[in-house]
Amino acid sequence: MAYRETEKMRRRKAETRQRILDCARHLVSEGGFRHAQVTQVASRAEVATGTIYRHFESKEQLFAEVFRAATQHEVDKVAEQLAGEGDAVERLDRALRSFANRALRGPVTAWALIAEPVDPRVEAERLVYRRAYAALFEKAIRQGVAEGSLPPQEARHSSTCLVGAIAESLVGPLSPVQSGTEVVAATDHEPLINTIVNFCLQGLTGTRR
Repeated sequence: MAYRETEKMRRRKAETRQRILDCARHLVSEGGFRHAQVTQVASRAEVATGTIYRHFESKEQLFAEVFRAATQHEVDKVAEQLAGEGDAVERLDRALRSFANRALRGPVTAWALIAEPVDPRVEAERLVYRRAYAALFEKAIRQGVAEGSLPPQEARHSSTCLVGAIAESLVGPLSPVQSGTEVVAATDHEPLINTIVNFCLQGLTGTRR
């Protein structure tokens, strides 16, 4: 008789797979991708190491899915801010401010998503999501040019510059290795965020805010 997987078994497998993903994501939030070793994920998820490889073909696939889910959540937050009220400049201000604030409030996760050295498969996902951020910013910039709140410009180029500027400006503050400097305290976030946002918007508008 041919083996037939029951609905109960499929549901149990799906639950186990999700638990593995959730535990891996929690480990990443605690110490980055290098902290989320497969043995630690298995221990946290209360499964055997071999069970992980029955659900994921490799560690790289597991981490890529963790990265994808975590980054999509951040992309959605930026999209929410850009879909709000106000002209393009106001919406871009809110989106950039929200992105920087969320990163600085969760520095370990933000470092893992933005700059931590990772496997090529995860790095490929990082490039995909940088393009996703750029696409959102490009749409807002085009709307700003159309409504007159932004001067004429190459929206696609401006959007990629925006992504690069905000990501690079956060690398230092988020880095677990601070070259002789202190980690930015929670109460000190506002001046840094203002500097980052003002720089980005000045580049888009050509005027000092």
